[in-house]
Amino acid sequence: MLQSLAGNSCVRLIQSNKSAWYFLFLVLGYVLYLIFGAVVFSSVELPYEDLLRQQLRGIKRQFLQEHECLSEERLERFLSKALEASNYGVSILNNASASWNWDFTSSLFFASTVLSTTGYGHTAPLSDGGKAFCIIYSVIGIPFTLLFLTAVVQRIMVYSTWRPIMYVHTRWGLSKPLVALVHATLLAVIAVSCFFLIPAAIFSALEENWNFLESFYFCFISLSTIGLGDYVPGEAFNQRFRELYKLGITVYLLLGLIAMLVVLETFCELQQLKQLRKMFYLKKEKPQDRLAIMEHDHLTFSSMPDGTVNSPQEDKTEPFVDFPVLTSPGGDDPMIK
Repeated sequence: MLQSLAGNSCVRLIQSNKSAWYFLFLVLGYVLYLIFGAVVFSSVELPYEDLLRQQLRGIKRQFLQEHECLSEERLERFLSKALEASNYGVSILNNASASWNWDFTSSLFFASTVLSTTGYGHTAPLSDGGKAFCIIYSVIGIPFTLLFLTAVVQRIMVYSTWRPIMYVHTRWGLSKPLVALVHATLLAVIAVSCFFLIPAAIFSALEENWNFLESFYFCFISLSTIGLGDYVPGEAFNQRFRELYKLGITVYLLLGLIAMLVVLETFCELQQLKQLRKMFYLKKEKPQDRLAIMEHDHLTFSSMPDGTVNSPQEDKTEPFVDFPVLTSPGGDDPMIK
């Protein structure tokens, strides 16, 4: 008997807090996904890092043996300075001295990566004034960019998603959720082709050291605003039409980001994903629901018999009785008062 009561109470507790349990499973799944990514990256990349470290130590050791007049301390100081400059996008190599990081087109490319929060990290402000301006520029520019992208995406969605779905739904009488799912799939295929596959082929042809996988990797890292900075186009030695190339990349990043937002918004409006999101969201009690509950309680209260409704109060209170007003026969006799 006690076990059945405990089981029923547990079932009622789970059913009454479904959203909280789903959210708990969501948090647990996200943590496990983070751990899974860490394990895979560590197991795949750690051997390559160890191999690269051994190669650098061997090159350094061989260099010191060939140049005995140079001490290891002086070499360490030189390498630390060179690496520090490289972190700011300045290289001491002869084949990299011809390109500037802060001409107009490069600065425009940097501004677009800042406002889109891509942030490759290959170029960073050198001066304190540049760092302070970058902070102020980002504080104003990032919300401005979000507003701009939201307005653009909302207008594109009218012609790319809402009208085509309604046209097919009303013209052929197909199910609206099915039409929306097929439309979202086709839109994703078009976006991947136009902003991933074709640009990856172009980058692999323009960049000498990039293959198709590395070019596709750059497109994905850029348009997903991850921006690792390990691959940045237009930084090769003697890049032809470098200014025009940088300007074209800036336009590509903005258009690609808009396209990705349109695709994501289209998928977010699918009925299947809306049902999935409701599993993890808190249910908001609408004012109409509160009004319906109050009306239901009022109807239930008024439908009860009068004796049943008033009996608790009649037991606790006494009825009022009109007592006669006492008047003194002596009028204003102070003793009777």
